[in-house]
Parts: sequence; C-alpha cells; structure tokens
Amino acid sequence: MTNELALSRTPDLRRRTKMNISIIGAGNMAKGLATRFANAGHPVTLASRDETKADAAAREVGNGVSSAPIASAAQSADIVVLAVPFDAAGGVIEATGGFAGKIVVDITNPMKADFSGLSIGHATSAAEEIQKRAPQAKVVKAFNTIFAQVLQNGGRAAGRPATVFVAGDDEAARAAVAELARSAGFETLETGALATARYLEPVAALNITLGYGLGHGTDIAPTWQRAA
Repeated sequence: MTNELALSRTPDLRRRTKMNISIIGAGNMAKGLATRFANAGHPVTLASRDETKADAAAREVGNGVSSAPIASAAQSADIVVLAVPFDAAGGVIEATGGFAGKIVVDITNPMKADFSGLSIGHATSAAEEIQKRAPQAKVVKAFNTIFAQVLQNGGRAAGRPATVFVAGDDEAARAAVAELARSAGFETLETGALATARYLEPVAALNITLGYGLGHGTDIAPTWQRAA
C-alpha cells in the first residue's frame, strides 16, 4: 500500500539510513519492536525502570540490541518508543525529565483493567494525555493496533505486512516514524494530527476484543484499503 497521505516535505530523519531507537519497556511489545528495528539496521537500546529486565530482554533479542538506564537511553535516541502500560507512562516521563525535543512514539492503549473497554476517550486519548505530560516532546501515536505476535511473525498478519497507523501534530516527527515503520517492513498510513489517536485507540480495542474476547487469535491486524 502506498501512503496516500504522506507529506511532500522530507525531514532530516527520513533521509537517514539509520535512526537511533530507544525503547522504554522490556515486555513482548518492546522485544518485538526491538527485533523489527534491529533487523532493519537501526541501533536499538532497551531501557526499563528495572535495569535487570532490560538487560535480559536485550540479550534475548540479540542482534546488537543493547540496554541502558532510562535517562541515558532517552538522551541518546533519535526516537523514543514508550512500550509501557498507559498508567506507567507518567512515571517514565518524570524519570527522563520530559523527553524535551525528542520524538516519542506512544504505542499504548488505555484499556480498563478487565479489558472490557477504554478507560478514556471521545474528548481525549492516551497520546494526547502523554503529550500534556511531556509538552516539549513530539509525541506520535503508532504501533498501537499491532499485537506482539504480529511482531514475532516478522510484522506480518495472515501472511501480509501489517499496517501501522501514524498520528502526530509535528509533521516531520510523524513522517520520520512512518519511515521507521516502513524500513521495518510495515505498511503505513499517516492519519493526521495527534487528536486522531481518539479513533486509533478504539480500533486497537476492537482488535483486542476480536483477538482475545471472540477467539480470533492474535495473527490479525486492522488495515485500510480503498478502491483502485
């Protein structure tokens, strides 16, 4: 799929073959994204408030992926990925001093504890709340509709590249994250401003409902098609 909404302006990061990626988190999503980005040739660092977990996750992924404390990982990164639960994002932001000037990719979904639905929505989104907590960062919503199993399958769902939807107020940051996703083998679609995360997070909730609640499994991912 070509990105029908791609911007004509090409920011600096889009011209770079490699981007320094720091992923905050050490769970399945963090390890899956680290694998995809490292396989695409990007230097990747994993970080966690539990540095032992980050080190173990980096060793598990291999392929040159390293680990570091959260603050130093964020400082050295071109792009920081928040691969933590939404409720933990505020603490991470505080631990790093707010990610000033950094592109921050929010992959979270504000699900209720019992996964029965979203805890916030309609007039805001997890991404917008994270942007409020880190006003000097360039927050981009992406990868939130992708299951960890899809990452383990090479970024493919049902045998085809999964689509990463990308939302953000900063055009250059949005385009850079889209380019990162494409370099890792995903199809991409830029959805516009960060407020469109209000639509992307319910899409993820539907995907979770289909996958777990209705038994369709995790080899699924939403996509976007249009008539030729």
